[in-house]
Amino acid sequence: MPAWDISPSGVDSVTSLVGLAMDDVAKDVKSYGTDAESAAASAGTISAAYCGDAPVGPIGAALALFVEKTAGDVLFLGARAAKSVNGAIEATNHYLAGELEQAANAQRQAEKAPDVKALLEAARKKDADK
Repeated sequence: MPAWDISPSGVDSVTSLVGLAMDDVAKDVKSYGTDAESAAASAGTISAAYCGDAPVGPIGAALALFVEKTAGDVLFLGARAAKSVNGAIEATNHYLAGELEQAANAQRQAEKAPDVKALLEAARKKDADK
């Protein structure tokens, strides 16, 4: 079991700052998707004639592929930060209650990487339900 010397006010201060940074990242991620869609639509196509859905040119297709392939990485950033912050808060609360084994368990759980596959599936399901 680790030896701790925790400053609850320090944990609160740092987790609050990380929370603010996470809000900024969330806004940037949202605009990232919107900006990529706008860029893809503005990039044009090779053919002027089309039927049905708006055509996608090579630049638009490349941007869509890039966004698709990096979606997991982008989700991981937010999930990792959230898991770290929540784990720090949970471990600190257990520490303050004298529950050192539960604090150590919360710390171990926070150190584990988030399941990006599950996050992507949930995000896709949410989009499909709209």
